[in-house]
Amino acid sequence: MRHNPHIDDLIVVPRPRGMARLRHDWRLGRRLRAERFDVAIDLHGGPRAAWLTWASRAPMRIGYALPGRSWAYTHRVPWTPSLVPARHSVLNQWDLLAPLSFPAADPVLDAVEMAVADDTRHRVDARLDEAGVTADRRLAVLHVSAGNPFRRWPADRFAQLAAGLATGADPLHVIITSGPSESDAASRVATEARRLATDTGERIVRIGEFDLEELKALVDRAALYIGGDSGPLHIAATTRTPVVALFGPTLPERSLPWRDPQVPSIAVDGGPLPCRPCHQRACVTGDFRCLTAITVPQVLDACRRALATGSR
Repeated sequence: MRHNPHIDDLIVVPRPRGMARLRHDWRLGRRLRAERFDVAIDLHGGPRAAWLTWASRAPMRIGYALPGRSWAYTHRVPWTPSLVPARHSVLNQWDLLAPLSFPAADPVLDAVEMAVADDTRHRVDARLDEAGVTADRRLAVLHVSAGNPFRRWPADRFAQLAAGLATGADPLHVIITSGPSESDAASRVATEARRLATDTGERIVRIGEFDLEELKALVDRAALYIGGDSGPLHIAATTRTPVVALFGPTLPERSLPWRDPQVPSIAVDGGPLPCRPCHQRACVTGDFRCLTAITVPQVLDACRRALATGSR
């Protein structure tokens, strides 16, 4: 949300524990009340968010009609379950605008967005230049990690995919990224991909981690983004870069990038399974087959289709 031109003031709420949280939230509640807001919308729905919404004392407080939280709101919106039937998460949150008489959500007019500061773009460009990736190179950003093992495609397949993208008639430079906790795994993917790519291994680049704003700037510069259903996928959704999204226990109907349909967003999954979608607490089959059923040729084909219909 930083640098977004539509926002006048941004309050980032930390997560202290114990009595420190109670003291912090009491002070924050008083600050919110002093602002004399006309409307407060709780897009989160958790107990803490509900209390802060109530503490604002805004005359109009909108939230989901969830057990134990409805008391905090003046306007309660029905909650739509996130699994079955599948409904896009943007539509679930757009429901909260109904009391304000907003028109229906339109992915063209209401695409997700994320602003990036110029110094961030310069910083990313400098890192790529230092790695020998000049501005004329066509890039693919391959994000190899996810928040939990239910959404993490096997590392050896990421390596094969990177090698495939770096070779052939129209090769790309592949920038391999990951979350901080999986930096070592991403480096191993890069090493294996270079071994598989033989003569074109120099096109597979691993230059450390990018924070969220840097990742947006990197994807803005790329011809293609590939990754699982995780936060970075939805950062990529804020760009005009074609996306190939890998879905395991989640469904594209709920989580495919919400943006102009003319920009390619191609979902790849392992097909229907009786256990899919799931709550990602335990794999009932024990083998994460929703992910392992996705093959490298499937993803390579999706990448070629995205590149063929993309704008870059």
